[in-house]
Amino acid sequence: MPDQRLSNAKRIVVKLGSNVITAENSLNLTVMESISRQISTLMDKGLEVILVSSGAMAAGLRKMGLDRRPDEIPKRQAISAIGQTEVMNTYEAEFGRFGKKVSQILLTGEDLNDRKRYLNARNALYTLMEWKVVPIVNENDTVMVEEIKLGDNDNLAAMITLLMDADFLFILTDIDGLYDKDPRKYSNARLIRRVTAFEEEIEEYASAIPGTLGTGGMLSKILAAKKVTSSGIPMIVARGDSPDILLRLFDRDRLGTYFIPKEEKMSSRKCWIAHTLRPRGNLILDWGAVRAVRKNGKSLLPSGILEVEGEFSQGEAVSLKDPDNKILATGLVNYPADDIRLIKGLRTSQIESCLGNKHYDEVVHRNNLVVLSDC
Repeated sequence: MPDQRLSNAKRIVVKLGSNVITAENSLNLTVMESISRQISTLMDKGLEVILVSSGAMAAGLRKMGLDRRPDEIPKRQAISAIGQTEVMNTYEAEFGRFGKKVSQILLTGEDLNDRKRYLNARNALYTLMEWKVVPIVNENDTVMVEEIKLGDNDNLAAMITLLMDADFLFILTDIDGLYDKDPRKYSNARLIRRVTAFEEEIEEYASAIPGTLGTGGMLSKILAAKKVTSSGIPMIVARGDSPDILLRLFDRDRLGTYFIPKEEKMSSRKCWIAHTLRPRGNLILDWGAVRAVRKNGKSLLPSGILEVEGEFSQGEAVSLKDPDNKILATGLVNYPADDIRLIKGLRTSQIESCLGNKHYDEVVHRNNLVVLSDC
């Protein structure tokens, strides 16, 4: 269990799901007061805490007397805007009772895909924590469209954990952890205490446990766990309305499901490439290049490229695939798609005569490449 990692933690991310902070006709003030008090207690002990909170859509639906999400994007955006004010006003009041100030951070996928905006968000969060202000993060649903959507707040929490190089991610939900079947339907459901590897049966268990108000069920939590644990960061899924859940976890109570991380942490930049950027195209490699990249830690040269799929510019992310169309890595390209189509299959000495210039030997340099087996 994560005793040593909890003892050494200096910065954590806590994600609170919609089903935890919403009651039948309003926000669940009891839970929000409890979580605010627990986070304040941890901060008073010197811990830095970032809160990723769902609830805006659910609060907006209930405020407007609706029982389900509208299908139309403008209506969903409007509902989120209505609910977000209620969520933040409540957090401001609850944290204020414990002498803490709060701040609102709303992000889109575009913010995290752009390196400059990504670093700007990180710097703002660092400043807020330095000032002992609680950052409360949510997806900016009021401007959300599918192209820039992060997916759900489990994914957002994983990205924030990687962005801030946090030591632990806690996802608080409406059940006690990962079960082998839905405990709300089956009395013999078994709680899985530890996950060391993401075998097929783990995703099958998770797929059978859907969410209700939120967009993410248990499967989205598994996908979040894959991201953070592959980068060397542990994660716990536990019941958010359980009394003093965070404080009890830090007191070494064996609660929830613990996702065991890789031993070594991945660098922040490699995390950004592997888990945050959305690939704009694909490069299909021959088997020699696959071995060089996967086994030998080499950069990708033009001679190993068979095909180029999609349109992308220099510096954008692409997926590297083997001849069987299986993704093996993500990387940042040194050349745009049209140039790579011209030089694919060529030796590095032929690049200049083909393009009229040669700024790089490598199509993707090893420093800008993350092999998925490393994740």
